[in-house]
Amino acid sequence: MIDFRSDTVTQPTPDMKQAMLEAPLGDDVFGDDPTINRLQDMAAEMLGFEAALFAPSGTQTNLIALMAHCQRGEEAIVGQQWHTYRWEAGGMAVLGSIQPQPLENQPDGTIALADIEGAIKVDDPHFARTRLIVIENTHGGKVLPPAYMRDVQALAERHGLRTHIDGARLFNAAVASAGDGDPVAQARQLCKSYDSVSLCLSKGLGAPVGSLLLGSKEFIARGKRMRKMLGGGMRQAGILAAAGIYALENNVRRMAEDHANAQLLVQGLGKAVDAHPKLAGRANVHPAQTNIVFFDIDAEIADAFIAHLAAGGIRVTSGYYKTREKAMKRIRWVTHLNVGRNDVERALEAVARF
Repeated sequence: MIDFRSDTVTQPTPDMKQAMLEAPLGDDVFGDDPTINRLQDMAAEMLGFEAALFAPSGTQTNLIALMAHCQRGEEAIVGQQWHTYRWEAGGMAVLGSIQPQPLENQPDGTIALADIEGAIKVDDPHFARTRLIVIENTHGGKVLPPAYMRDVQALAERHGLRTHIDGARLFNAAVASAGDGDPVAQARQLCKSYDSVSLCLSKGLGAPVGSLLLGSKEFIARGKRMRKMLGGGMRQAGILAAAGIYALENNVRRMAEDHANAQLLVQGLGKAVDAHPKLAGRANVHPAQTNIVFFDIDAEIADAFIAHLAAGGIRVTSGYYKTREKAMKRIRWVTHLNVGRNDVERALEAVARF
């Protein structure tokens, strides 16, 4: 089985499992799990924050951040396609009583600065008070440029607003934009002057469970209260944090392999489409910047194509959308540490057979 559904499907390596087995443990609700404390301190130092908080999931660290930044009835500016708005079950509204102000995403994944500025409410009792701007990097595998990140932070500072980065795949963005430089230093620059960032450990970094929230000591203290309220306080969870430590120490730079495999996939899918004249106008592969590849195929043949892949032991995710002319299905392929070059080549052979 070759699983392209998501980088969340990664399995811990034997060395990661060994680190988990050997982790010294304590009670994290009391603050005395040494492995969790080490992970939190390491992450804060890596990304230039005062403190960090370990929680079970990225959905929870995002919600903790929103609830720590905003009071009931206040507003967070988000993208229409941001994970915090679209894919986290409406938690900010349902559990945090926070009003989302969604804005349209641009083709490059950003939200236009003019749209952000135009959405900020004046201080009037008719309106929810705008409190927070949320950014997602990467978004759909697209890297938000460092200059754009700085511009958003500067805009927020001008208006006295707080800022949060949903950085579930922040290190993918850093690896892609660092070039030959240090991706950790690049990640630190992407976060610079932001009030908080959420970092997923169980996607490209390959840990089995967990996410980190980073911010000031005061902010993380508020976040710890929110984590308890949301049921995220864990006890001897150092066994999970040990996997996060291993991931940060060993799996950041190796993400470049995932990006290279995604490029191989893009090139191979493009060649497969070009080789079959009957697919003209019926299939299209999108450029990839990191480890996520989107492939659109005519809805009339999409189910047969996906069934063909499944019969060959290849798993993907997909969803329908409509253009003016026809219905299409967008297939998402995600490369990760459990998908190697040989797996990509096998998948492309299956595509060619179809």
